[in-house]
Amino acid sequence: MAPTGKRSGESTRGSGAALPSSADYLDGQLLIAMPVMGDSRFERSVIYLCAHSAEGAMGIIVNHPAGSIDFPELLQQLGIIRKGEHIKLPENAESMKVLRGGPVDTGRGFVLHSSDFYIENATLRIDDGVCLTATVDILRAIASGSGPKPAILALGYAGWAPGQLETEIQSNGWLHCDADADLIFGDDVDDKYNRALQKIGIDPGMLSNEAGHA
Repeated sequence: MAPTGKRSGESTRGSGAALPSSADYLDGQLLIAMPVMGDSRFERSVIYLCAHSAEGAMGIIVNHPAGSIDFPELLQQLGIIRKGEHIKLPENAESMKVLRGGPVDTGRGFVLHSSDFYIENATLRIDDGVCLTATVDILRAIASGSGPKPAILALGYAGWAPGQLETEIQSNGWLHCDADADLIFGDDVDDKYNRALQKIGIDPGMLSNEAGHA
């Protein structure tokens, strides 16, 4: 795995659009999918935006589990631990969530984690409390008990071309709100979507097709 920089803008969903001059960059915030989006890959998704600039945007879906795979199994596949050793993992590693982070580079792992862990030239500081590291070294650290607390591992990421995210927001595709640690790292993955909406004062059962911004 390689680090993802602040200016990642790989797109998976159509061509880009001109960046509105009044756009406010949303890195460090959460995107909340609107029901009218029409893209099954992002249905009911909550995305933590790791990078957003004139060159595009990159984020990690924080509420879609990656099927049946669990973290100890993934460590075994990568050769970090041997089969049967998962019982020796520290508690935070044993229960670490493996999520489907987005449709781009699904064979790569991206770890969103607290700022108490940092690898020089590999960790991207997104805000005061959240970092992104995409090297196998962080998985080794977590397996040994010396990694960050808390953390989630996402396979793949979501990407937008220049101006594309702004266009999707204007087209009622996304709401956005301030992030908090519980929505990013919390164990209740299935409830994050509803809680993110409630955070900005929206009853999930009352969503309409109208655009909204937090």
